[in-house]
Amino acid sequence: MLEIENTALAVIDIQGKLAGMVHDHAKVLTHIEHLIKAAKAFSIPILWSEQAPDKIGETVGSVKELLSPLARPIHKRSFSCLGCPEYAQELKAVNKRRILVLGIETHVCVYQTARDLHEHGYQVHVIADAVSSRHEFDHHASIARMRQEGIIIATTEMAICELLKTADHPKFKEVIVHIKK
Repeated sequence: MLEIENTALAVIDIQGKLAGMVHDHAKVLTHIEHLIKAAKAFSIPILWSEQAPDKIGETVGSVKELLSPLARPIHKRSFSCLGCPEYAQELKAVNKRRILVLGIETHVCVYQTARDLHEHGYQVHVIADAVSSRHEFDHHASIARMRQEGIIIATTEMAICELLKTADHPKFKEVIVHIKK
């Protein structure tokens, strides 16, 4: 079960034209934005990566705008975020054991990051409606593989409600709007 005090958010490679090419991109982007807003409301630390931004481009504007005041992008060349020493250091510094994972592409950077986090003892929650790939089959195949490997698969609404725990939470009204849209 997710707990605000022990959770971090990993926002992986939501960049350039690729972000608009993934399956169901508009819905996925909406879920990503809702989760970032919820993380901000809960003061959950955010780790933000960009894969080869010189080739793929920067994080898409709406996501970058939400992230910029809270975090800075960590540029990487490895598909797994943990293959980047700067990212690994940042992860260690936030000192959280549960990681919510969202971004693109599900079968490459998201999968390899989730797998490496899991292998390093983190409880990994991949948010299935906030990750995507260019091809729907790749997305579904990688979700199935992650589940087989012991990675928790959740949805945006599941994650937000797990963090809230109760309708009496002081942030309930601020955060619930993100799952009613």
